Amino acid sequence: MSRSRRVLPALPPWLAHALRAQRGPVPWSAVTRGALSAGPLLLVAVQVGRTSLGVVAAIAAMLAGINDRPGSRRVSVKRIGVPALGGALGLVMGTYAGQQTGAVVLTVILTFVGLVAGSISAIGPVASAVGTQLLVASAIGAGMPLPEPGWERALAYVAGAGWLLVLRLVLPTPGSLAGDFRFDGERKAVAGVYDAVAELLDAVGGPEAIRRRAALTAALDHAQDALAGPRLRRYASSSAERRLHAQYAAALPLAEAATALAWAGEAVAERASEGPRRLAAAVRGNNHTGPLPAPSRSAPALRALDDALLHAAEVFDQGRGGDLHTRPRTPRDRLRAAFGSAGREYGLRVALCFGASSAAAQALHQGQWYGQHEHWYWLPATAVFLVKPDLGPLASRVLNRAAGTVLGAVLFAGFAVVLPRPEGLVALVALSGALIPVATRHFAAQTAVVTVLVLALVMVGGEPQASMGRIGETLLACAIVLIVGHLPMPGQRGGGVRARLAAASEAAYAYLTHVLDEADTPRIGTSGTPSERRAAASERRVTDRATVSDHRATASERRVIPSDDRATRWTLRREAYRTLAEARTAISLSAHELPALARHTEGADEVADLLERLVDTTTACAVHLDDTGRIGPEHTERLTALLDELAGPVERVGLRPPGTPLAG
Repeated sequence: MSRSRRVLPALPPWLAHALRAQRGPVPWSAVTRGALSAGPLLLVAVQVGRTSLGVVAAIAAMLAGINDRPGSRRVSVKRIGVPALGGALGLVMGTYAGQQTGAVVLTVILTFVGLVAGSISAIGPVASAVGTQLLVASAIGAGMPLPEPGWERALAYVAGAGWLLVLRLVLPTPGSLAGDFRFDGERKAVAGVYDAVAELLDAVGGPEAIRRRAALTAALDHAQDALAGPRLRRYASSSAERRLHAQYAAALPLAEAATALAWAGEAVAERASEGPRRLAAAVRGNNHTGPLPAPSRSAPALRALDDALLHAAEVFDQGRGGDLHTRPRTPRDRLRAAFGSAGREYGLRVALCFGASSAAAQALHQGQWYGQHEHWYWLPATAVFLVKPDLGPLASRVLNRAAGTVLGAVLFAGFAVVLPRPEGLVALVALSGALIPVATRHFAAQTAVVTVLVLALVMVGGEPQASMGRIGETLLACAIVLIVGHLPMPGQRGGGVRARLAAASEAAYAYLTHVLDEADTPRIGTSGTPSERRAAASERRVTDRATVSDHRATASERRVIPSDDRATRWTLRREAYRTLAEARTAISLSAHELPALARHTEGADEVADLLERLVDTTTACAVHLDDTGRIGPEHTERLTALLDELAGPVERVGLRPPGTPLAG
C-alpha cells in the first residue's frame, strides 16, 4: 500500500539560518562565572552607595561574558581582556564627547569612531570584539548620564571585565579537576586533534571523509590557538607545557598522512585509527601511550602514518618541546586587513549605521519621545550588534534581534511588577549573567537575556521601566541597518568574502610552491598556456614512471627532507587550511543573506572547493615525496588539472587567476 507523504517546502537560506541554533552540553563552568560576575558586582556597588559605577561594571562583565567562550585560560586573557580595554577607551571618548559637544558634532565623532571600529574589525575575531565594545561603550558613555567623570567610569568598566577574567583564571573547570589545573583547555584541545585524526582514518574511502577532514582542520586551529595564547615569556616556561607543545607538533605528521589517505580514497584497516585514539587518551590523562598498533606499510601514506605514530610515541615518552608551526601576524598584515577591501567596505557600513542611529536617537531624545528617561544609547548600541557579521547574516541578525528584544522586554515587564527593588533586580541580573553562556548559542536567546539584564541594570540605576521604548528603538535600529546593509557602496560588493578567498588562494599557492621546491622540480602552472603546461606535465610524467620504482626500492634510498623544510611545510599547510576554513565561514554567511546580497558572492564556494582540493592534493604530494623522493605521476596530473580548472572560477569572482602567485 502506498502512503502519501506531505512534502514541506524548503525554507529560504536566510530564514533557515535564523532558526538554527548550536547544540552541546551546558558549560557549567561558564554558567558559574556568569552568576558570580555582574550580579555580585552590582550588589557590592549598591551596598557601598556607588550604584552608577556598579551599573557600568556590570555592563562590562556582561560583555565580557559574551566573549567567555570555550578554550584555554591563556587565550581567555586576550579574548576577554583586550576587548575590555577597547570598551574602556570608548567609554572615555563617549563620555567627554557627550559632555563637551552638541548633537551634530557628537554625531560626527561617533560616525568616525564607527569607521575606525568597523575597519579594525576586519583584522580578526579579537579585533572585531574590540570594535564592538569600543562602539557600544562610546554610545553608553555619551548617552547614559552618570555623575562620575569619564576616567572613573573607565576604571569601573575595566574592573567589571577584569573580575570575570579573574574568575576565569582562578576557578577550576571539569578539565582541570581531572588533570593539570593550568592546562585544562590546552590538553583537551590537543587530545581533540588526535581524536579528529582517528575519525578521519575511520572515514577514509567513505562519504564522510570530506566532513571529517574539515573537522580535523577545526581541531588543529583550536589547538593552535589554545597553545599560542599570550605569555610573559616567548617560549613555554614549564616542562609540562613544553611536553604539551611537543604532543601537538607530533600530531601534524599524523594529520598529513591521514589527509593523504583521504585524498587517495582507499579504505584502511580499522586498527589504523587505534593508535591516534590511544594518543588522545594519553594526552587527556597526561600519561604514557603504551604499545601502539602499527598500520600496514603497503602505500606511501600508510608508511607515513606508521612513521608518524612511531615519532609520536617517542615524543610522548620524552618530548621536551615543539614548534606550534604558526607565524605571528605583523603590524603590516593587520594594517592591510584593516585598510583592504574588506576593512573599507565594512568600516563604511558600520560608520553609516552607527552614525545614522546616533543621529536618530538624539533627534528622538531632543523631541522628548523617550518620555521621562534620558538614556538614548539603546538605539546606536543595538545597531552595533545588528551590523556585526560575526553574529550571522544580516536578515538573520535583524529577525533574531527583533524577536529577542520583544521577548526580553515582555519578560522584564512582568518581573518588574513582582520583584522587590533593588534586591530582586540584582538577583535577576545574576540569573541573566548565568544564562548568557547558554544563550550565546542562538542570537535571539542571547538578545532576550541581555535585554532583561540591561533593563534591570538601568532600573537599579534609577530609570523608570521602559520596555516598550526599548522595543520601539530596536525596531527602528533594525530598519536602519536593513536599509544601510543594502545600499550600494564604493568598490565591489562582497569584499569580505573576496578578501578571505584571496588570502586562502595565496596560502594555497605558497604551500604548493614550497612542496614543488622540495621536490626540486619545475613549477607547475607558473607560465605558458594550459595546453603548454599539460604538455610539460606529460614530459615529466614519463620521467617519473621511469625512475619512481628506483626510489621505492629500500627505505635507505628514499630522499630525506631536512627537518627545517618539513617544519616550514607544516606551517604553510596549517596556514592554507586555516585560511580556507575562514573563507568557508565567510562564504556560508554570505550564502544565507537575502538574495539581493547573496548574489554578489556567487561562485565563491566553487573556488573554495577547488582550492581545498588543491591543498589536499599538495598534502598527498608531500607525503609521496617524503616516501619516494619524487612527486608521483598521478599527483602531477591532478595538480595540473586543478590549476587549469581554477582559472575560470577565480576570474569570475574577481580574484587573480591561478598561477599568478607562482609566477617568476
